[in-house]
Amino acid sequence: MEKVTFASGCFWCTEEIFENVKGVGPVISGYAGGTKENPTYEEVSFGNTGHAEATQFEFDPAIISYKELVEIFLKTHNPTTLNQQGNDVGTQYRSAIFYHNDEQKKIAEEVIKEINEEKIYDDPIVTEVTPFTNFYEAEDYHQDYFKKNPTAGYCSIVIAPKLAKFRKELGEKYGK
Repeated sequence: MEKVTFASGCFWCTEEIFENVKGVGPVISGYAGGTKENPTYEEVSFGNTGHAEATQFEFDPAIISYKELVEIFLKTHNPTTLNQQGNDVGTQYRSAIFYHNDEQKKIAEEVIKEINEEKIYDDPIVTEVTPFTNFYEAEDYHQDYFKKNPTAGYCSIVIAPKLAKFRKELGEKYGK
């Protein structure tokens, strides 16, 4: 098993997407890349701790590759907006890949280059590729948020359509 840490704005969306990818272990919502130890959601939300809302999980490379995970990550949020996802603005909502080793860094940079060259997005990808330094688990009410609150406004308007789209695109890789 290998470890992955991704930040794509809202950790609720990322958590639910990767929870359903074959070969991925439990996905934990939390905060990565900041300077304050054990930050709270409120502290991170103010944007002055340096953390990004992130998810962390382990995966089995015999089932799914790190490259495939990076591709899924980059295609399930907007990696072309700096410090913003939808209406959420601030460094805590940045797109980031926190790599755990040099091979992850190399693969992440290659995938970003490939997607930019394919012109999948109108604008270039601004996802930061940065060494992993820390990860703090978010409060319990953030864990499995979509599963616990499927009819909540954000879940039904933002997360559910995103899941439906990528369930179709991922095909056999999606659904445990």
